[in-house]
Amino acid sequence: MADAAARGLTRRQLGGSALALGGALAFAALPADPAVAADTGRGGRHPVLRYGSPRRAGLLAGPLRDLVADAEAFLGPSPVHPWYAGAVLLAGRGGTVALHEPIGTAVRYRDYDEESDTGIEFPPDQQIPMTRDTVFDLASVSKLFTSVLAVQQIERGTVDLEAEVATYLPGFGRAGKQDMTIRHLLTHTSGFRAWIPLYLSPTREEKVRRIYDEEPLTAPGTAYLYSDLNLISLQLVLEEVTGRALDVLLREEITRPLGMRRTRYNPPAGWRPRIAATEVARQPWSGLERGLVWGEVHDENAHSLGGVAGHAGVFSTARDLAVLGRTLLNGGTYGGARILRPESVELMFTDFNTDFPGDEHGLGFELYQHWYMGAMATPRTAGHTGFTGTSLVLDPTTDSFLVVLGNSVHPVRSWRSGSAPRVAAADHLARAVPVRPARGRTAWFSGMAGSATATLTLPALDTSSGGARLRCALWWDTEPGSDALVLEASVDGGTTWEPVPFETRRPGAPARAHPTGSADGFSGRVWHALGAPLPSARGLTLRWRYTTDRLYVGRGAYVDGLRVETPRGPLFDEARPADARRVTARGWEASAD
Repeated sequence: MADAAARGLTRRQLGGSALALGGALAFAALPADPAVAADTGRGGRHPVLRYGSPRRAGLLAGPLRDLVADAEAFLGPSPVHPWYAGAVLLAGRGGTVALHEPIGTAVRYRDYDEESDTGIEFPPDQQIPMTRDTVFDLASVSKLFTSVLAVQQIERGTVDLEAEVATYLPGFGRAGKQDMTIRHLLTHTSGFRAWIPLYLSPTREEKVRRIYDEEPLTAPGTAYLYSDLNLISLQLVLEEVTGRALDVLLREEITRPLGMRRTRYNPPAGWRPRIAATEVARQPWSGLERGLVWGEVHDENAHSLGGVAGHAGVFSTARDLAVLGRTLLNGGTYGGARILRPESVELMFTDFNTDFPGDEHGLGFELYQHWYMGAMATPRTAGHTGFTGTSLVLDPTTDSFLVVLGNSVHPVRSWRSGSAPRVAAADHLARAVPVRPARGRTAWFSGMAGSATATLTLPALDTSSGGARLRCALWWDTEPGSDALVLEASVDGGTTWEPVPFETRRPGAPARAHPTGSADGFSGRVWHALGAPLPSARGLTLRWRYTTDRLYVGRGAYVDGLRVETPRGPLFDEARPADARRVTARGWEASAD
């Protein structure tokens, strides 16, 4: 919030001006990749989903094939046990679903043997394969639905974003929570600890009392602490101000208007054969002794709340979840229905946690999280994950969406490790969005490998006459603070290298200096014009060096139109075939996308 205050606009003012009395708030939207315009489908600017080819979606087919192949690899040891028994993958851009692929098994294990750490399988004829329409327990992805419902009420004026929660729940304000606001709940800055075992309290009244009596670990607004209690508290607010239960609100305000027929709390018994099983729930790893959980909510607290909870409990399909994503990318509308105003949606894609770098968060949505968004992550990329193995990622900069629904706690939660399948899928979808060369037919591309160093080296040049400059087009998107693109020069044949400061300029924006000769993070996914004064030397060698760590990567870097010129004329011009052949590319590739 400090940076907003410096601009003369606090987060309190932002929320009020955006939503009070239907007032509009203008945000500078980041541009979609200009290289390829994705098909918008029916409805023009507000597409509805239909199936089509990668080309129709403005995507490359190869990375989508790789997305499926990598996802299938996680059906095997990852690294010891399978990451999931199966999954449904859905990816697209604009109004086109270009990939919708089931893999593996929805129901495989009937039990789990703790002593041998093995799953006990159903007979083959009783196992159920994944299908496109398999229904999943979304776990914490449910929080997005609660958040949408809350933003609807904020938009309608029944809830104030900056109001204290105790305004709506008078008993809530005790134990140091008197200053906790609706915004704190939506952005996980309330100070609540991650969770408490509400399932140990036998009645709903006692569960609510435990929340009211809960003291925050930190003062509201002073730290980011992800907590289920935030969304359970928000559920209580919504039910109080509307007089309707949360499952009724979900049906009347979201799923029915959007035609999401396979999204609900507490799916009926008739759905069970189409639902992915989750965990064999037994103590000590589970809080409750329930056996194989299949067709009812996995989360213990949500189960104890009758299956309807603000933090968990929604069941859905990949297609239905894509409809929700497309609705938000459309600015709150889908088909003939509008569930939110565009300015309300913007608040879900706008970082309210500027005081807590690395924990970017809109209203309900997480933002810019490489740990599961992979190379799709930008400051505007929004998403959420669920403990059962689910995730949704929305990238408004490229108008693309990704749904990964897996049953990764089947048969037991300890088999899952990390978030590698989500990252891999997001990396491939990001790679599938083309980057057209700035000029000509190809550009140099760094690739997206982790734990790698790629170098692009020009031949030695005589710049001793002075006034030499490098000019080129540059495109970069890297994991900030970890992966960097550096321009370097050597005057001793490559024995030692020194950084070369440069300046970049994107269309319609002022020049940006790079005094350390490096670029990292998000640059808008557009081409920048680069200029760099070069040192004088009889044998000056220039190179681009791109280095990544082992964890996550961004979309990579592209260089095009390399040219070194002096007042007397060009020393090197990539447009000349003879010069281009003298470039040494280690780890870089000539890419036409």
